[in-house]
Amino acid sequence: MRASDAERERIAELLREAMAEGRLDMDEFDQRLETAYKARTHGELEPLVQDLPAPGSAVTPVGSSAPAPLGGSAANWPARIGGPATSTGGFALWGGFNRKGRWTVARKFTAFAMWGGGEIDLREAHFEDREVVIRCFTIMGGIHVTAPPELNVEVRGIGIMGGFGEGSNEDGEISPDSPRVRITGFALMGGVGVDRKRTKAERRRLKEAKEAELEARRRHELEGPDDGGSGEGRKKL
Repeated sequence: MRASDAERERIAELLREAMAEGRLDMDEFDQRLETAYKARTHGELEPLVQDLPAPGSAVTPVGSSAPAPLGGSAANWPARIGGPATSTGGFALWGGFNRKGRWTVARKFTAFAMWGGGEIDLREAHFEDREVVIRCFTIMGGIHVTAPPELNVEVRGIGIMGGFGEGSNEDGEISPDSPRVRITGFALMGGVGVDRKRTKAERRRLKEAKEAELEARRRHELEGPDDGGSGEGRKKL
């Protein structure tokens, strides 16, 4: 069957996500992307993604109308849910604490900071359960929570002579497979902030993948469609 422009774009998106996850290096990504834009049939498109499972599920069929799956920090959410917690809380008094990198958030995680600060980074974290509650309490202190854009986060807290709420937000669609994280508590003469942003490494990979995709598309447009000479024949007619 002949491939449509939408199907070529869907394969290109899958390749871009695979590049962002580290499944493809730049050379492989560039070669497959160029082949995708030149493909004329499903038979030419399908081999490009046969060895690239979509994050947390099977590869989206070429003819499907479903959107391309999320990648990067949203990859494989089911594998990041479950297992024993490595931390159930954090405490800072005249000092600080941090939880970041590969760690497992407890079903109920409690953080307290008084005349100090705490950092909770969820971008590479695993979760003990699909429903997680993070309770943050500060007295003349601060706690900063960083979450990936695709994580389902609900912020409910009270600020008394202080602040409790969301800060910067990078673009990203919440994944239906992600755990649900509720952030509650209060800040007394202090603050609790929640930012949604990707890691520097992930932003760099996504930027490189996008630049390579644009370059492949420009080359494709300059070379023109490969119609096997039928276009020239039509001009003569």
